[in-house]
Amino acid sequence: MEPINLDIHTHLVPIDAPGLEAIDGVRWDAAATALSVDGHKVGLKSLFAPDALIAWLDSNQIAQAWISAPPPLYRQHLPQAAAARWVDYVNHGLAGIAQRHADRLAPLPHLPIEHPDLSRDVATRTIATGQRWFSSPSGGPGRMLSDKSYDPLWRTLDDAAAFVLVHPGENDDPRLAPFYLTNLLGNPYETTVAIAHLIFGGVIARYPKITFCFAHGGGVAAMLAGRFEQGFQTDRPGISKSSPHPRALLKRLVVDCITHDTEALRLAASIFGQGHILFGSDWPFPMGLMHPHTQLSALTPAERKHLFHDNVAPVGAH
Repeated sequence: MEPINLDIHTHLVPIDAPGLEAIDGVRWDAAATALSVDGHKVGLKSLFAPDALIAWLDSNQIAQAWISAPPPLYRQHLPQAAAARWVDYVNHGLAGIAQRHADRLAPLPHLPIEHPDLSRDVATRTIATGQRWFSSPSGGPGRMLSDKSYDPLWRTLDDAAAFVLVHPGENDDPRLAPFYLTNLLGNPYETTVAIAHLIFGGVIARYPKITFCFAHGGGVAAMLAGRFEQGFQTDRPGISKSSPHPRALLKRLVVDCITHDTEALRLAASIFGQGHILFGSDWPFPMGLMHPHTQLSALTPAERKHLFHDNVAPVGAH
């Protein structure tokens, strides 16, 4: 079993019972080890157990992990004042968990991307402490990442040469309700929409020092790289020719390795660059890499060396 330096994509839910009592819409049942968020039960008990994550890291010879809030905690419907209280709870809790396991865990503070001004405030306060690593949903209700209202946030992150793990939230397309398609198809769709807006909206070109890292292999963006390029080359409506080519901008992005298919992962490496594929597990979710050494065993020794050891989060590398 080969050692893995870093898992950039794991999730934990901080539990502070007195703190949760002061927050509307969230209820902690200690006896049942269950959290209800806006009427929905967060079911995986390991999300509340940092020791379980540490044990899993040990069993898979993973030296360290970055922890972030899982999608049930995004609560993107909240108005800004309530969102500010909630994100302070989440980020303070993640930081506390990481402090208790400082040799193994580091937090990715959550950016409530549905509120651009609040996200910038969170980023500014966090950067002032020396932290430059964040996580963010892939978009917000009624707002696209190409929206100019995000420019102050991007500028703040760019000035700090920040790393942002972009993770899909909930897809509300009713056609995806059957067959678990909100996850199987909705997650990669939401991720790819975010990538498209950052490319065609000129965000990646204007803010080159931000390292945008996309979960789950970057959705289906690698498969669509040629289609994006063809739209650029043929002057499709709304596409500006003033930015670099989409293929060149895709090379500036970073993705994790969760594709569940060796050839899909190799396609991602060919589009984003071999050095821009980082190890991420999505622990503890079943759609992640809960058995990474087995699930990635079809990779060549050289590919595993790149993924497990050589590739590091290239903060500010572009």
